[in-house]
Amino acid sequence: MSLPDELRAVVRDYLAGRPGAPWQAFARDVGVAGLLVPEEHGGAGCGPAEMAAVAEELGRVLSPHPFLQSAVMAVEAIKASGAFALLPELAAGATTATVVLPGDGDLRLEGNLLTGVVPYALEGDLVFVYAGGLLLDAAPTRREPHRTMDESRPLTRLTFESVPVRRLGDGAAWARVRDLGIAALAAEQVGGAARCLEMAVEHATRRRQFGRPIGSFQAIKHKLADVLLLVESARSAAGAAARDGVFAAIAGSYCTEAYLTAAGENIQVHGGIGITWEHPAHRYFKRATSDAQLFCPPEAHRARLAAHIFG
Repeated sequence: MSLPDELRAVVRDYLAGRPGAPWQAFARDVGVAGLLVPEEHGGAGCGPAEMAAVAEELGRVLSPHPFLQSAVMAVEAIKASGAFALLPELAAGATTATVVLPGDGDLRLEGNLLTGVVPYALEGDLVFVYAGGLLLDAAPTRREPHRTMDESRPLTRLTFESVPVRRLGDGAAWARVRDLGIAALAAEQVGGAARCLEMAVEHATRRRQFGRPIGSFQAIKHKLADVLLLVESARSAAGAAARDGVFAAIAGSYCTEAYLTAAGENIQVHGGIGITWEHPAHRYFKRATSDAQLFCPPEAHRARLAAHIFG
């Protein structure tokens, strides 16, 4: 068994046995917070394949853990900036961090003071901001949590009012940080889509109409076969996403739409029960819908890809 497969099994067992475990416990027991942190700075020194394995399992159970923003994007940003002293604390899960990318808000850096608003940011104890060609450590003046459709992925409005910043290093690597975040999100989307397919198959096997399981009807068979094709294709796209920006754009587009389709078809297979609050199918649809806007919608990923292909 490969290391990513072993890690996938460990994470799945842990999440099943301790579904309510806090991030600090998850980081301590499994080591996911330091997955991408070099060993000399207290981490595991793993790569994109291991990252994708963990992200897929987190997406499969709609985990609220800040793996995407803290263990992936923040760690990559710090590694690229050279501010290695921050890595051990992140690797231990003692603190979390989030990253504000260029264009995420209207920000102005004047000397060592940061002013502006970031309308939507993933939650994190520390806030690393790309502004003025630099990576900055900045403490917001105010944090205002949003009431979101997908409560498992909290978003916050950050306000900076002439906030003193700490310059961590050069900010030229922000595109790599964004693309690695897209790759992790794509893997999460694959996990969610795969779980939607499992739920639909389980229901189609159990639910009977006219004396037969509904999964024996051709219309249901076609739905499930189409979703299976989407999930496997999305897994391939997500696996390639961390290689460079082109593959990240492909995965950002394809995995987003595959997840939306899988979540929607899961509700259809379940019939009326799939849209009730008592059933988890609607939660996957909400996560798929919110994920579609997290970095940018599929159309924006395709526009980026078109610019690369057609110059």
